[in-house]
Amino acid sequence: MTDMRSAYSESLIQVGKDNPKVVVLGADTTDSLKTSKFGKEFPNRFFNVGIAEANLVTMSAGLAVSGKISFASTYAIFLPGRAVDQIRNNVAYPSPFGKKGLNVKLVTSHGGLSVGPDGGSHQAIEDIAIMRVIPNFRVLVPADTIAVSKLIQLMAGEYGPFYMRIARSKTPLIHSESQEFQIGKGITLRDGSDCTIAACGITVRMALEAAESLQQEGISCRVLDMFSIKPIDHKILEKAARETGCIVTTEEHNIVGGMGSAVAESVSESYSVPIKRIGVQDMFGESARDKEVPLLLEKHGITSFNMVKQVKEIRSKKL
Repeated sequence: MTDMRSAYSESLIQVGKDNPKVVVLGADTTDSLKTSKFGKEFPNRFFNVGIAEANLVTMSAGLAVSGKISFASTYAIFLPGRAVDQIRNNVAYPSPFGKKGLNVKLVTSHGGLSVGPDGGSHQAIEDIAIMRVIPNFRVLVPADTIAVSKLIQLMAGEYGPFYMRIARSKTPLIHSESQEFQIGKGITLRDGSDCTIAACGITVRMALEAAESLQQEGISCRVLDMFSIKPIDHKILEKAARETGCIVTTEEHNIVGGMGSAVAESVSESYSVPIKRIGVQDMFGESARDKEVPLLLEKHGITSFNMVKQVKEIRSKKL
C-alpha cells in the first residue's frame, strides 16, 4: 500500500529542482498534504496562507501572472468548495497572450467517501462535477502513486489550469513504472469483449477485482483507467462501446456530473450503448471510522461485488 500524498510531496520537490519557477501554496493543511516538505527544501518558494482558500487561489493566480508555476493544495471540500468564484474568475477566465487560463495547478486530497471519520460535511462528492464545467480546466483523478508522480510532471510541464484529486487513504499500485500517461488519454488495463468497466481513482483496483471475478464465470470484461476526466478520451470510449456493447462506470463521487456523466455524454454522441453509473447516489456521506470506510463504500454500492452484479445485469440490455 502506498501513499498518494507522499508521492505528491516527493514529486513537487523533484519538479521544484527541475524548474525554479515552481512555487507551492497551502491553506493550513500543508502538514496533512505533506507539501511542507517542499517548504523545507525551497523556503522562498513556499507559502502557507492559513485557512483562507479564496486567498490561496488568488495568490496562486498572481504568482502565475508574474511567471511562476503555481501548485495550490488543500482538502477537496475546501477547494473548490469555498473558492469556486476565485477559481473561475481569477484562474480560468484570464487568458493572457491568447492562452487559456493561468498556469495554476490545484491539487486536493480527502475527496470522496473514503475521508471516513470527517463525515458528510467534509466528504467532497461534488468537486469533479464543479471543476469539469469550468472552461479551460483539465480534471484528473489518479489511481495510484505512480500516476500521481507522472501526472505532476506532466502538469508542471504543460501550461494552463489543472485540477487533480488524490486520495487520503493508502492505495495499492495499479500501474508499472513503465506506464505512459497522456492528458486526455485513458488506459486499457485489461482487455475484454463482453462489457467495459470505466473507473477512476480508488475504484480502479475494485474494477480489476471485479473483472477477475467475472472471468471465473466466463465473462470477459474490459477495464479502463479514465484518470483524465476532462479532457476525456472519446476514442477509447467509442472503441469500448462498439467492441463490448455496454459500459459500467464507477467512481468515488456523486453519479450526477462526475466521471460517469462524462462517459455517458461522450458515448451518447458517438456510439450509444447501455450505461450503468456506480457512485454516490445523489446523497451526502456520513461519518465512518477508518476501519468502517469499506462499509460506507458498500452502502453506496462502490464495491467490486456490486460491479460484478451490475455488469451481469447490463449485459442483458445490450443492443
